[in-house]
Amino acid sequence: MTTFLPTLADISDAALTQALQHTLDNKTKPQGSLGRLEDLGLKIGQILGTTAPVLEQPQMVVFAGDHGLTARGISAFPSDVTWQMVENFLAGGAAVAVLARQNGLALTVVDCGVKHDFLAGLPGGAERAGLQVRKAKGAEQGTADSSAQPAMTVAQRDEALHHGMELVKGLPGNALLLGEMGIGNTSAASLLLSRLAGLDIAVCTGAGTGLDAPAVQRKTAVLREVLERHVDATAPLDALAALGGFEIATMVGAVLQAAVERRVIVVDGFIATSAVVVAHALQPLVLQRCVFAHRSGERGHEFMLQHLGVRALLDMGLRLGEGSGAALAWPLLQSACTILRDMASFAQAGVSEKSAGTEVAA
Repeated sequence: MTTFLPTLADISDAALTQALQHTLDNKTKPQGSLGRLEDLGLKIGQILGTTAPVLEQPQMVVFAGDHGLTARGISAFPSDVTWQMVENFLAGGAAVAVLARQNGLALTVVDCGVKHDFLAGLPGGAERAGLQVRKAKGAEQGTADSSAQPAMTVAQRDEALHHGMELVKGLPGNALLLGEMGIGNTSAASLLLSRLAGLDIAVCTGAGTGLDAPAVQRKTAVLREVLERHVDATAPLDALAALGGFEIATMVGAVLQAAVERRVIVVDGFIATSAVVVAHALQPLVLQRCVFAHRSGERGHEFMLQHLGVRALLDMGLRLGEGSGAALAWPLLQSACTILRDMASFAQAGVSEKSAGTEVAA
């Protein structure tokens, strides 16, 4: 493994888990009656190391990058849509921007390798609010066409990983919500799933931005060609360089750094989960820090979740990406923490545990 990547410590704590469960079991309700919300509260308490968790200054980060593989016709939209949507994020008009505002989430968009200069015409050293430019050297045109050569060089991959780590180090708060934007990135995610989970590419490939059935078949054929070209790229970091995207690689670094810092990592859909699949292959303990927001309507996402052995909070047929599902799930995390902190115990409320259970059952 690349030496600068962190090694994660096991954060499981039997005494804390017991204290969290005791706290939940003694709230004024029948035990387990809040279902998966109780599981979520337990998880967040374990990550943050407390029976009274508070989610502070949550950060929605949208990682953006372009993909040379789009030259093979694997997307229904041209690559220019990537930079146009980044501008939409920055203008506040995209779904994730609207939902971030609604939920009090700070939104940062990261140019990891978009085929566009977002600072063109500005004086040297100038910045744009809400935007961070974190391009690896040579990433100005996005990744290479992975059907002809590796998507990125080893040096570019490592620089992208490092950028993700440094980005998180500079962000406040204790929660990171993952979003992404990149025409062609469902193909990169499908390739990573196929290679790292050992699944046939046909199982992993879906409609992406809206391909019809014949186009999905053509996309699958191209992706099979990519896998055959990079048959030896089986180790996680080798697969990431050969098959992935700059936004996915940067996200892997961000996930690992957030995990080291014991931030709650809220994972969006198919693309964001592909970054966690890579991070998990490097450091399995990363899952201790992850909450999976939703099960995407994109075909391969269900298999990603199965591969990781996790269950998502929502299942609404979402397949927009951007971090939209993570933003929609955010109120559930807030509610889980509020229940742990603010809901009265039987002793505090002067309610008999037996009678409370009987009343609810009646």
